[in-house]
Amino acid sequence: MIRQLLTILVSLLLTVSVFAIDTGKAFDDPVLQARYERLIAEVRCVTCQNQSIKDSNAFIAADLRREIKRLMSEGKSDAEVSDFLVTRYGDFVLYRPRMEGKTLLLWIAPFAFILFAGFALVRVVRHRMSLPVDDDGQAQ
Repeated sequence: MIRQLLTILVSLLLTVSVFAIDTGKAFDDPVLQARYERLIAEVRCVTCQNQSIKDSNAFIAADLRREIKRLMSEGKSDAEVSDFLVTRYGDFVLYRPRMEGKTLLLWIAPFAFILFAGFALVRVVRHRMSLPVDDDGQAQ
């Protein structure tokens, strides 16, 4: 029984390479290839939602990789490719959304939380320091 399970496990692990994603290079030019790799790593798969299209094996991710390759082959810039994707799928498709009115909260919220936490910490420490100290060395 254990031998059969090990055989199945090994065969499954060996077949994973059959489903490899974009094993070949998209461009012969190393600069374009690096740009392509960076772009597909920054675009979210609209089906998987927590994977980039670089890591996803969904059909739509393959279509998006092909579309990005086509746009880059036509000489489009990164901003034009991003504009195309946002127009088609919305801001959600980008891992790093643009700083616009509707996404400004996403950019400001982490800093606001850090400032609020720092302010609260200072207030608590100052309040604790103003409490009288007992002879035993414990605060009241």
